[in-house]
Amino acid sequence: MQDVFFYLFAGAALLCGLLVVANPFSRSPVTSAMFLVLTIMAQAALFVLLHAFFLAAIQILVYAGAVMVLFLFVVMLLDLKEEQRRRVGRFTLFSGVLVVGGIAAVLIGAVFRTRLARDTPPSIEAHAADLGRALFTEYLLPFEMLSVLLLTAMVGVVLLSKKELK
Repeated sequence: MQDVFFYLFAGAALLCGLLVVANPFSRSPVTSAMFLVLTIMAQAALFVLLHAFFLAAIQILVYAGAVMVLFLFVVMLLDLKEEQRRRVGRFTLFSGVLVVGGIAAVLIGAVFRTRLARDTPPSIEAHAADLGRALFTEYLLPFEMLSVLLLTAMVGVVLLSKKELK
């Protein structure tokens, strides 16, 4: 039964992730944000299937809660009209496809180079204290870089949302 749930939630995550980027129903960023929330929820369900309940709870609280509220606040604060949105040029489309292809090649190469034992599943059942200790010792630099990146994004949002004085 666990395999059925895995394929169900993985398919939902892939479908909703595709609908975030290529949404045939609406060009509204709010609709894309809602599909992103569904993608995050499907990923949290996959964490539950792996018995990583803490990661599932953090996934829902932090990403589906706080980050998506911040994203929707910014989208609604900017309130871009249809004629103000940028059109995607050929160079931008080519660059995007090239970057996605490069990332996919690196990911596929990493998957094929990895030697995992087929009979023992990886253990990710960690307590919150172990996760916190690893986060603030081994992964302190990436954690701090992410916080600076989020601060920069917030400053950029404030600058983008300011009205021009005439």
